[in-house]
Amino acid sequence: MAAVEVEALSKRFGRFLAVDAVSFRVEEGEIFGFIGPNGSGKSTTIRMLCGILTPTSGRAAVLGLDVQREPEAVKRRIGYMSQRFGLYTDLTVRENLEFYAGVYGLGAGERRRRVEEVMAAVGLGPRGGQVARGLATGFRQRLALGCALLHRPRLLFLDEPTAGVDPLSRLEMWELIYRLAADGVTVFLTTHYLDEADRCHHLCFIERGRIVADGTPHSLRRARLGRARAGAGASEGRDVAQPAPAAGPPGSEDEVSLEEVFLGFVTPGGGAGGEEGGGPR
Repeated sequence: MAAVEVEALSKRFGRFLAVDAVSFRVEEGEIFGFIGPNGSGKSTTIRMLCGILTPTSGRAAVLGLDVQREPEAVKRRIGYMSQRFGLYTDLTVRENLEFYAGVYGLGAGERRRRVEEVMAAVGLGPRGGQVARGLATGFRQRLALGCALLHRPRLLFLDEPTAGVDPLSRLEMWELIYRLAADGVTVFLTTHYLDEADRCHHLCFIERGRIVADGTPHSLRRARLGRARAGAGASEGRDVAQPAPAAGPPGSEDEVSLEEVFLGFVTPGGGAGGEEGGGPR
């Protein structure tokens, strides 16, 4: 069973179509990167998958649960870390964790054990008594991640988990993400850092509410390089399932940056694509 299955999912706000019939699949245990510019529909899609927003049309299943029919069950099974720090800044690290452990329904004994485990896991053990408002951004992000992990979710949604943090904190966050994936947790994340996107097992590029590419970093590079070697331009009749051609002479796949691949898909003349430059998995 896939961790997430999405079929023609759309969300409309009045006359504005924020998400336009997106389809993709997230396998269990993988790190899945959902990549796109600001306003492309990333957060709206995540909020539908988390049972927070009701889709206008289409279907989505999260851990086998239909997000429209069973939104509350979805919320209990997943972890969600939003792009805005949503914890209580006047509480300490430990108090925030204890509060959310209670929200998730952990009993008193389990709550105490789990709070200590999570503080150790995210590197906040020595900071349990520190008030959240005094934490540096990187430590706030660790606290938010810790709160999302308290109930041991098998699927974790991370909306820009490293936004605004320093390079060392970014690296440490990714070490945590790798450990979670190694333990079998599926991680669905968004990021604006394409070097981070390169660390994902699978990527979807979204632009103006539509999926424009779906594949592994390697397969998307290969599709990009293949078009460059063919010398195709953004001319009439160009295959829309391939990205725009590279500027300059083609090289090896290792020489094609993910930034170049991403821009080739999302800029005018790019195109919709998928695994190996085809459709969604």
